[in-house]
Amino acid sequence: MNVKQVEAAVRQGFGKAYRNSLKAQSKVPGVLYSGHIDPVAIEVTEYDINQLVFTAQKYTVKLQLNDKREFDCIVKDVQFDPVTDKVIHFDLQALTSGEKISLEVPVLLTGQAVGVREGGQLVETLHKLHIECLPSQIPSNIEVDVTNLKLGKSITVADLPARDYKILNPADAVICSVAVPRGVELSAEGEEEIKEPEVISKGKDKEED
Repeated sequence: MNVKQVEAAVRQGFGKAYRNSLKAQSKVPGVLYSGHIDPVAIEVTEYDINQLVFTAQKYTVKLQLNDKREFDCIVKDVQFDPVTDKVIHFDLQALTSGEKISLEVPVLLTGQAVGVREGGQLVETLHKLHIECLPSQIPSNIEVDVTNLKLGKSITVADLPARDYKILNPADAVICSVAVPRGVELSAEGEEEIKEPEVISKGKDKEED
């Protein structure tokens, strides 16, 4: 898994006025949670938190506090401004060696689906998967090969190969599918058939004498 080093300061204030002062300094408030210490209110730069949030990768964070404490952690939750979509608050979860953790990891679709080459459209339903694993087994992303995906077919959680982590999503949850284009019907065998336009005759044919 990819690792990013982030420096943070222990927050010295709370409330709306303090949050506004952080915003003016391009900083974002957050909380570090751990099963072994009390929650720690922290603040980081917008740049650092954006590097962790707006990405298709999952990172382990090497967090260095200004009081000299260090933690390995992950981003657990993020709150966004409903208008600007900027990060306004975040939660970090400290990792402990040997203790499993549940988290969401981005899905990365690889390959070009057969159904797309046949005119279909690839539709991604799940962009992240909820998994459980040890800290040392956290993947940067979960690759899903769509190369053999045909028209009208889908890939579900149950179709994924076994890994070091456990996927917590339902087995029948659809990750992606290839939508059938308009004007195409599938036969019973799943092969595409072009639907011919129906010809409607105008009036009755003139009877022969």
